[in-house]
Amino acid sequence: MGSTASSTAGQNDQAALESMHISVTEINPELLRKLQSSAADDPLRLPASFFKTSGPYRLGVGDVLQITVWDHPELAASLGAPTQNAGNRPSDPIQGFVVDSNGDLDFPYAGKIHVAGLRVDEAQELLYSKLSHAFIKPQLTMRVASYRARQVYVDGDVRAPGAFPLNDLPMSLYEALGRAGGFNPSADQSRLVIVRNGVSYSLNLPRLLANGINPSTIILEGNDLLKVTSRDENVAYVMGEVNKPVGAVPPKNGRLTLSDALAQAGSISTTTSDPAQLYVVRGTDTSHPEVFHLDARSPVAMVLANQFDLEAKDVVYVDGNGLVRFSRVLSLLLPAINAGLTAAIVTK
Repeated sequence: MGSTASSTAGQNDQAALESMHISVTEINPELLRKLQSSAADDPLRLPASFFKTSGPYRLGVGDVLQITVWDHPELAASLGAPTQNAGNRPSDPIQGFVVDSNGDLDFPYAGKIHVAGLRVDEAQELLYSKLSHAFIKPQLTMRVASYRARQVYVDGDVRAPGAFPLNDLPMSLYEALGRAGGFNPSADQSRLVIVRNGVSYSLNLPRLLANGINPSTIILEGNDLLKVTSRDENVAYVMGEVNKPVGAVPPKNGRLTLSDALAQAGSISTTTSDPAQLYVVRGTDTSHPEVFHLDARSPVAMVLANQFDLEAKDVVYVDGNGLVRFSRVLSLLLPAINAGLTAAIVTK
């Protein structure tokens, strides 16, 4: 009889979902293969530009250059007096020649020369040709004293978020995370986001490694934003007939399975639940949510649950059995019945 009631309740739930034009997908081996195949392609969806090694550093607005013309100490005065403790912070003044907002370098006897977009050796050759009008075969050296033209921003659940300048060495994903002090213990390493030119790209670090992709080959560019989310932001909600309704937090690798979530909720209630009616609702904040169903009465179903990966904001719901449904209906009716009896007695 209990099995019949469970089957009837499940059919009613299915009918209700179909009336809302929401399809229900059974969690079975075929579905798991399809989902796993789709997930395996995720790390490979980054544009090819992320894997290109940047060329030599090119000067930009804000860069500070240290220029020395040998045997002409009078030109050293144009640098100004050295500032005490300069360079301790990115905002501290650096002794040298600054590339102005127009991309120009102003140097004695050479005037203004446009250096933005040039390599250091190209800018040095250009300055040499200008100084050759005032000096005979001037011997000069040029180097970047402070890189300020382009920065990468790292935000979120890292130890030291901030802006980090790009220098003459390519900044890989690992380099950016290292400069930010690495992940906090609560960081979700499976949900990194890179924002480039107004477009967001998701990265799953453990999945990259599992697919043989070295994160150090992912190169960041100027004005890129790397965001590391917290695991607390990516919970899945477990509710219904479980021993402890909870927001299940994914582990460090970000892979939260259905069985993991049920374990965090203290498992399915043995007295009030109908294990045949276990649902996962995905995309509740969209106009086309997905619903997955698992008949968890068999221990074999837990094998499927252990392979079904949950996503952030998924809702896991375990329905109640027929007796629980009846008792809840009765509890709603009893106050009305008691109120009617009381009114009848008062009237008499």
